[in-house]
Amino acid sequence: MNKRLLKDSQIKVKPENQIRFRFFWAAIALLLLTILISGCAGATETTAPGLSLTLDPTGQPKEVASGVQLLVLMTVLSLAPSILILATSFTRIVIVLSLLRSAIGTPTAPPNQVVIGLALLLTFFSMSSTINKINNEAIKPYTANQIDQETFFKKAVDPIREFMFKNTREKDIELFISMSNSPRPNSLEDIDTVVLMPAFVISELKTAFTMGFVIYVPFLIIDMVISSVLLSMGMMMMPPSLVSLPFKLLLFVTVDGWYLISRSLLLSFN
Repeated sequence: MNKRLLKDSQIKVKPENQIRFRFFWAAIALLLLTILISGCAGATETTAPGLSLTLDPTGQPKEVASGVQLLVLMTVLSLAPSILILATSFTRIVIVLSLLRSAIGTPTAPPNQVVIGLALLLTFFSMSSTINKINNEAIKPYTANQIDQETFFKKAVDPIREFMFKNTREKDIELFISMSNSPRPNSLEDIDTVVLMPAFVISELKTAFTMGFVIYVPFLIIDMVISSVLLSMGMMMMPPSLVSLPFKLLLFVTVDGWYLISRSLLLSFN
């Protein structure tokens, strides 16, 4: 009996122990970070693996070391998935493919990995001209030390902004300009990227759901016909989706659905 009570008490205390361990390791990490900062502040020239800061007599760093640049690069790379999803054609493509799978009635075929993989391939294909422009006008000159870092970021963002402007409704841009209380822009260059990106996203969502509605219509008609036939035959216990699925697949394969969907998605971008 005592052993059983001991086991129960251990099970109840376990989440608390996990929280204590997390605080313990967080405190150790904070202590190490404090020691590292104190050591860097007390030295005129600090050298560590991958990090070298040279300080002037006032204690201000003169140049950004390669380690700090690597840290900034890692931060940018951590934001890359969000940029890929929100600033490219990926949002529209993956939503349309997901709605297509739901319209056919096969929630697991094709699987998520295949849907996302196909969406990425179509995204890279549709964004190929933009990617080439960034490579030729920003990456290559920067690696050749022909432009500075500020010019590099501007030339890298401009092709993406151009792509977003071509696929964003004016109504959505006006919405976020008015909500941000910004002065009315005289040209497209006056529109901030912070205003352009959410406008682009909601425009993509509207376009994707519009295409999804068009895709749903023929499959919905098949469901209605199958339901009427089963009801007229008195087979009310038979699920209509079970009977209509082969006809949906037959229709999709007959019209070469993947070809039509891919073509429509690629042509939908300006």
